Amino acid sequence: MSLSSPAHAHGPTSVAVTGLSYAWPDGTVVFDDLQVSFGPGRTGLIGVNGSGKSTLLRLIAGELTPADGTVRVFGDIGYLPQNVALDTTSRVDEVLGIAGTRAALHAIEAGDVREEHFTAVGDDWDVEERARATLGELGLDHIDLDRTIGEVSGGESVLLRLAALLLRRPDVLLLDEPTNNLDLHARQRLYAAVERWSGVLVLVSHDRELLDRVDQIADLRGGGITWYGGNFSAYEEALAVEQDAAERMVRVAESDLKKQKRELSDAHMKLARRKRYGQKMWDSKREPKIVMGARKRAAQVSAGKHRILHEEKLTEAKERLDEAVEAVRDDDEIRVDMPFTAVPPGRDVLTLRDLRLAHGARVRGAFELRGPERVALIGRNGAGKTTLLRTIAGDLAPVEGEATAHVPLRFLPQRLDVLDDGLSVAENVARFAPDATNNRIRARLARFLFKGARADQLAATLSGGERFRATLAALMLSEPAPQLLMLDEPTNNLDMASVRQLTTALESYEGALVVASHDLPFLRSIGVTRWLLLDGALTDTEAP
Repeated sequence: MSLSSPAHAHGPTSVAVTGLSYAWPDGTVVFDDLQVSFGPGRTGLIGVNGSGKSTLLRLIAGELTPADGTVRVFGDIGYLPQNVALDTTSRVDEVLGIAGTRAALHAIEAGDVREEHFTAVGDDWDVEERARATLGELGLDHIDLDRTIGEVSGGESVLLRLAALLLRRPDVLLLDEPTNNLDLHARQRLYAAVERWSGVLVLVSHDRELLDRVDQIADLRGGGITWYGGNFSAYEEALAVEQDAAERMVRVAESDLKKQKRELSDAHMKLARRKRYGQKMWDSKREPKIVMGARKRAAQVSAGKHRILHEEKLTEAKERLDEAVEAVRDDDEIRVDMPFTAVPPGRDVLTLRDLRLAHGARVRGAFELRGPERVALIGRNGAGKTTLLRTIAGDLAPVEGEATAHVPLRFLPQRLDVLDDGLSVAENVARFAPDATNNRIRARLARFLFKGARADQLAATLSGGERFRATLAALMLSEPAPQLLMLDEPTNNLDMASVRQLTTALESYEGALVVASHDLPFLRSIGVTRWLLLDGALTDTEAP
C-alpha cells in the first residue's frame, strides 16, 4: 500500500487508484481491488448510500489509509468533507488560511520591516484582494475577514470552507455533498463556481441541478465504477436504455430456460421409451444375446451423451438468466401505509400565535395549519427555519407567543440525532413504540428495507441514507402515529435512490407535512400545497 502526491512534473493533473482494497474495522469490505482514475474535467460520483462514495473521496484525500493498493494524486489536492465542522471562535481569515500572510502584510504596512514578515508574505501581496474577490464570487462579500465563524450561518460556513480551497488553487478538488445546508442563493453561487472549475473535480452529490453541470458520471456500484459520458440527465437516459435492454434479456433468458427444461424432459421420455423397448426385446429374446448386449451398451452410451448435452444446455440457460437478472437494478421502495396517520380535511393541526423565536424571526398574528396540508418552508440560511421547527416540536421555548400542535407530531432533525448509536435499528424503533411486539416491529421495519439481519445492525454502523431510513422508521412507527410530520432538510446526505424512496414514502403518508428544504425538485415531487417564506416574518408565498 502506498499513498503519494507527486509534483506536476510526473504528468497531467489526475488521480490514479490502483488495486485499492479497504474494509471497515468490523470487517465489512468496501473496496476489493478497485481500479479507477479521474482526469481533467468535472466528474459526478454517484451510487446508492453505503456504496463507498465518501469513503473513496477520503481515501483519495489521504484521510483514510487503504489496506492494499495505491492512491496517486498528481498535483495539489483540496477536499471539502460532507460535514464541515469549524471552530466558532476562529476568524474568517483563519478559516481561509491567510491569517499569517495578512498579519505580516499589515505589519509591513505599519512600518515593521523585519525579514520574517517579508518571508511570510512571499509573492502574495494581493492576498486580501484575492480573498475578497473569492468571497464575492460565492456571495459572501458581506462577510468581513475579521468576523468569527460563530457569527455566520451553517450554509455560509460551508461556502467559507470552499472559498479557502479556491484560494489555494488546488489542481484536484474533491467535494462531498457541497450543497447540504445551502439556501437557493448560495446553491446558485456554488453551481457557478463548479462551472468555472478548470482542473480535476470529483463531486459526490444528490443535487441533480449540480450533477447536470458535470462532464461525466461515475456510477459506483458493487465495488466497481461504470462511466457514463455527459451530465446526470444524459446518465438517466443511458441507464433507462440499459435497463430496458437488461429486462428484455431477462425475458429471453427465461424463455430459453423453459425451452431447455422442456427439451430435457422430452429427452428423458424418449430414453425411457427406448429402455422399455430394449427390455421387451431382451425378455422376448427375439435377437441373439450378443447382439442385444451390444445394442444395450450402445444405447446406454448414447443416452448418457444425450442427457449430459441437455443438462449442459440447461445449466448454461440458468447462468444466462442469472447474468441477465444481475444486470437489472432492483431499487426497493419504502412502503408507508398506516391509516392512523390520516388527517381529515379541515381538522386543526397546528396553531402559531404572535410567535417570536430565539433568533428574532416572528409569526405575526395567528397562523393555522388545517387538514393534510403539505407545506414547504423556505428561506435563506440563518432565517430561522430550523429554530421554528424546533420550537413547534417543543425542543426550544419561544421568546414570545405560543405554538400549539393539535395532533401527535414527530420532528426529523437535520442532524439525525434521534437514534441511540449503541442500539440496533429494531431496538431504536422499540424505544418509540414500547408496546409493540418484536414481530410487529420487524414486520414494519421490512417496509423500510430493514429485513432480517439488517434490523439488528447497530445505528452507529449505518450509512447516511440507512441512518435516515432508520430515523424515519422510528418516527413513523412511533405510537401514537404522527399526524403532523416535520422534516428539516431531509434530502441532505441522501443519494438519488434514497430520495426516490423518501418521495414514495411521503406520497403514501396521509398526515400533515411541513418540510424545510432548499431542494426545489424534491419539494415539487412531494406535492407541496402551500409555500411559506421565513424572512424576518413568516408569510405565504408563491412557488419558486
